[in-house]
Amino acid sequence: MTEQVTRATFDEVMVPNYAPAAIIPVRGEGSRMWDSNDKEYVDFAGGIAVTAVGHSHPKLVEVMRDQADKFWHVANVMTNEPALRLAKKLTEKTFADRVFFCNSGGEANEAAFKLVRRHAYLNYGPEKHEIIAFNKSFHGRTLFTVSVGGQPKYKEGFEPTPQGISHCDYNDIEQLKALISDRTCAVVMEPIQGEGGIIPADLEFAKQVRELCDQYNALLVFDEVQSGVGRTGTLFAYEQLGVTPDVLTSAKALGNGFPVGAMLATESAAQSLGFGTHGSTYGGNPMACVIAEAVIDIIDTPEVLDGVKARHKLFVDGLTAINEKYSVFKDIRGMGLLIGAEVVDTYKGNAKVFLNAALEEGLLMLVAGPDVVRMAPSLIIPEADIAEGFARLDKAVAKVVANA
Repeated sequence: MTEQVTRATFDEVMVPNYAPAAIIPVRGEGSRMWDSNDKEYVDFAGGIAVTAVGHSHPKLVEVMRDQADKFWHVANVMTNEPALRLAKKLTEKTFADRVFFCNSGGEANEAAFKLVRRHAYLNYGPEKHEIIAFNKSFHGRTLFTVSVGGQPKYKEGFEPTPQGISHCDYNDIEQLKALISDRTCAVVMEPIQGEGGIIPADLEFAKQVRELCDQYNALLVFDEVQSGVGRTGTLFAYEQLGVTPDVLTSAKALGNGFPVGAMLATESAAQSLGFGTHGSTYGGNPMACVIAEAVIDIIDTPEVLDGVKARHKLFVDGLTAINEKYSVFKDIRGMGLLIGAEVVDTYKGNAKVFLNAALEEGLLMLVAGPDVVRMAPSLIIPEADIAEGFARLDKAVAKVVANA
């Protein structure tokens, strides 16, 4: 007999590093979810930009069941067919020549940051080890990735952290020019900052970052853990910037919720991680790779990617209509279906009040920092679900404003 659990069970048995909502989701279909009390929710959160083709997609269920009847894991002293097919597909569809598989975005970034340092060490010497990243950036929760990330709160209490890392303001090329030098081994950036507030890169800024990296023989790393796999309307966001990185990281939507991550690299960069220099026990396991291959096949089609662009307008129009009624947002921004609405000063530091109100109305959303409401739904969310979600959000915002 299955033991009954409630939200209170979390407080009894889990490490308190999360503060989950009162509800416990138990099933999902498409862009709808149901909790343990059978209350229905429209999902504008997508598991933090993860469930890019919705919950329980029939194709993913099919390939998962088929692979489960074969084998789930093989040690990386051997390779496997799903991993090879997925790697081939990713290299054919991107700038990259080589792929390293792991289990998460944090692990993909950890691999990327190790690669850039080793690349510089092998080609230029140990003095060339400095990494430049951007304030408000987020790259993961390992000790190395929180150090490269531009949010000091995630490092507090874990010092001393890895050194040789500096930060400047995003979209400020003059600050970057002042920092970069012959000691710089890499510049790390998100094409659109996610956790930092849904801030897209200026096209000219991105172009000049590439030029500076070339000038100083530094690698350019794009963290596309959140922006990749169709989220912005192209398979990867770098395609819209007109800038090609040397290294790119992916996860989140790549597995639609099944743990998988990938680091993509050019041939010259990839050669720095020779035999024995890095690894992952579960990385590239056949179950993860067969699911990720199906995700890529579903998303990388004109129908889905063009649909992302069309849905972007529906979300912006929906937020604009609510703002015209209640005047709660000072800015609405984003790319594709990674959208942020920055709250007005009345609610500064308290964007989560809208999240909580929406939850009561049966709508799942996110925040991106304390001031920005974030939406990152399925890329194939039905238009009827979008309309219903905004009807619920209207009710939620009305209650927040009435109680202000």
